[in-house]
Amino acid sequence: MGTDLHAPLGQNRKVRPARRRDFRRSLGYALISLCAATVVSLSAWSALSPDGLTHAPEPPELASKEAASAGETSATAGKADAAGRRKSPLRPDGALSGAHVEEMLTNDGAAVTKYTPRSRESDGPAFIKVGAVRGQDPRMAALPNDDLLEDSPLGRLPIAGPDGLRPMDQYARPWSGARGTRIALVLGGLGLSQTGTQRAIRDLPPEVTLAFAAAGNSLQRWMQDARRDGHEILLQIPMEPFDYPDNDPGPHALRVSLSATKNLAELHRSMGQITNYTGIMNYLGGRFLSDADALEPVMRDLGKRGLLFLDDGTSAQSLSGTLAGAFDVPHGFADVIVDSELSRGAILRKLDELERVARRNGTAIGVASAFEESVAAISEWMQEAGGRGIEFVGVSALVKDPQQK
Repeated sequence: MGTDLHAPLGQNRKVRPARRRDFRRSLGYALISLCAATVVSLSAWSALSPDGLTHAPEPPELASKEAASAGETSATAGKADAAGRRKSPLRPDGALSGAHVEEMLTNDGAAVTKYTPRSRESDGPAFIKVGAVRGQDPRMAALPNDDLLEDSPLGRLPIAGPDGLRPMDQYARPWSGARGTRIALVLGGLGLSQTGTQRAIRDLPPEVTLAFAAAGNSLQRWMQDARRDGHEILLQIPMEPFDYPDNDPGPHALRVSLSATKNLAELHRSMGQITNYTGIMNYLGGRFLSDADALEPVMRDLGKRGLLFLDDGTSAQSLSGTLAGAFDVPHGFADVIVDSELSRGAILRKLDELERVARRNGTAIGVASAFEESVAAISEWMQEAGGRGIEFVGVSALVKDPQQK
């Protein structure tokens, strides 16, 4: 039958030529490569062209006409000029960025964005406004800020600065700003005794406010020592008591019988003895503080100069709080006189009373004089009270300030 039954299965098939199969495979590879090259070329051209595949780049003249036409019909599209520039519809005139923004189409169709700063109202450097600075650099604390002083025949007197900065703010002792229990302790009568003044500055913590008597000696030197140690300071002004002249506060005291001009001259004379203080504290003065006609010119002057007034609380008839509020004078009352009885035990009991007032009201002000017993007891008690969560602050932090309403 023409068939070899003994040959292996399939070995009798005719061998097909491999030439046609190789040709088809090569043709398929070529078509795949051509398609891939086309896709890559189109992707690259689309990415580099500003208008992609939508249309070819327009000549500058046509782009200018279209931009101008769009500007007539849409306020957000902007206007084009003769050079082909058009403002960005997204940020017209830099409304969001603070600068003038323009987009320019070049001859090859590319878009160029131009940012131009806005013109300023005046030449010179730009200034950033900040609020009033509270406190003074410790390295400069012993030196006065010349912008807060004015020259007068009675000395250099404190004034508010041209930017509104007050001496009370400049020379205040910084504090944490927390709203916990706060106490201010004020020690008065410094400058009258060299030994007592030196002891107070050396032994008391810097949180204690020191009040210098205007009639004291070497006040500027003591002030510098106190400021270098971190103390806030006040100036004590002698004022007429009810039992004057039996109780005489001194030849330059403010008195009810003097004219307003004379009292202001005495006040300024005392002010010129020292610098770097946050305010005024009375020395005696029960009668003077209870007379509105005599006290009003003084309070008016303190308000203009940016100084606080601390009333030592010895006179129940004092009008200092009422008049201070009328003339925007930062004002405070002492809550406790801690050394009305001059013994360690009595002073410590008064300090405990001061703490109770502070815990009840949130704040309290205590005043004392520069006696040896007072300095020792206050220093001891403050170390203990600090461990009970009390923050000791300068007196300026606790006065009622009209600017902090």
